[in-house]
Amino acid sequence: MAIRAVVFDIGGVLEITTDLGVAEQWENRLGLPVGELDKRMFDVWAAGSIGAITEGEVHRAVADRLGLTSQHVETFMADIWKQYLGVPNTELIEYARRLRSRCHTAILSNSFVGAREQEQAAYGFEDLVGRIVYSHEVGMSKPDPRIYALTCARLGVLPEETVFLDDVGGFVAGARDAGIHAIHYQNNTQAIGEIEKLLTASR
Repeated sequence: MAIRAVVFDIGGVLEITTDLGVAEQWENRLGLPVGELDKRMFDVWAAGSIGAITEGEVHRAVADRLGLTSQHVETFMADIWKQYLGVPNTELIEYARRLRSRCHTAILSNSFVGAREQEQAAYGFEDLVGRIVYSHEVGMSKPDPRIYALTCARLGVLPEETVFLDDVGGFVAGARDAGIHAIHYQNNTQAIGEIEKLLTASR
């Protein structure tokens, strides 16, 4: 069956993300033990990833649980977003842009409340692909089989007509279980080569 859609993950794929040590820096600043920040914020991060809380509620939780003023909350969240956004994987972004003339394209991302606005401002992803499915907007996340089905439905394609690129093995396995041609991202040359092989073979 012909491939009609290519779907991209964001973090570690379209964005090159590295650990900037934000949690450790703020733990040192606040005099907290190592690991304490994420321990206090764990349920907030989890809720934000599926849209169970608003950005305002996230900010209030940061203030309450870390004892920060509103100004320090803004600084903290700016650091969090800087780490979250990483830097653009320019080669792969341009490849995705060119694919739009050949097939349907989409983004499927485990995300956080505010990610659409942050990533649009930084990278213009809404102009890059035809559809974006963010976990915080749909209330579920990879590797839930429903989010793969939803992505295909929004593209108007069958799973077997879809290629999905992700850097997390468990999310790749989840896509394969859903019937999608999933590629485990290692580097741009490997990823583009495997996508092209599938597109060519399906013609």
